[in-house]
Amino acid sequence: MVVATKFLPRTPEEIEKGVTGQQHIENMINTSLQNLGMDYVDLYIYHMWDWNTDIYDIMDGLHRIVKAGKARYIGISNCFAWQIAKANALAEKEGFAKFVSIQGHYNLIFREEEREMVPYCEEENIALTPYSALASGRLSRKPGEGDTKRAAEDTYAKFKYDATAELDAVIIDRVAELAEKHGVTMTEISLAWLLTKVASPVVGATKLHHIEGAAKAVDLELTDEELTYLEELYVPHPLA
Repeated sequence: MVVATKFLPRTPEEIEKGVTGQQHIENMINTSLQNLGMDYVDLYIYHMWDWNTDIYDIMDGLHRIVKAGKARYIGISNCFAWQIAKANALAEKEGFAKFVSIQGHYNLIFREEEREMVPYCEEENIALTPYSALASGRLSRKPGEGDTKRAAEDTYAKFKYDATAELDAVIIDRVAELAEKHGVTMTEISLAWLLTKVASPVVGATKLHHIEGAAKAVDLELTDEELTYLEELYVPHPLA
């Protein structure tokens, strides 16, 4: 079992009070460890690029908690490839811990990470652990089928996907088609595709069968023809 947790950048209130980037990271890891009832986590993830803190302070602060044994490795979420490249170049120069994983937005209907992030991570042996693996449920059921409360109320998901819903629908239809062909769920098809691309997707679950369905995806192997069939209709999406 690998335990990972994330933390946000400093709040405006913290900045106003003079809390440094290093102090903030220390406070956040201590709070997380207390909440988890653990002495350390395997992976500590910066939730997003911090535009208000000097990159040296960030990498120094993260390195300190690795040295202290509170985290074994560090990762980052929601950034551009040039940013993680810059951060890791500084870390290498200063002897700091480097980011070993990126938790980006990546799934069958949002593949913009393939332009810069995926090739960079392949080159540098950085793990991809994407969130929104099922596009907030859009890749787990046909449009309009069994819509959930979240589907109706999640404004952030609507912001990410509604603008390209018509373009995405044809891909989702192909997921449903292959699911029927294999006698499996759409979740299994969507995750089986993603597992050919990444180290470990982050999959949300609110019910036991969500976990069971996700786990089954590791046993499903799609052919090269099926992978192409799922991918070939993708068109560029605006960044969300």
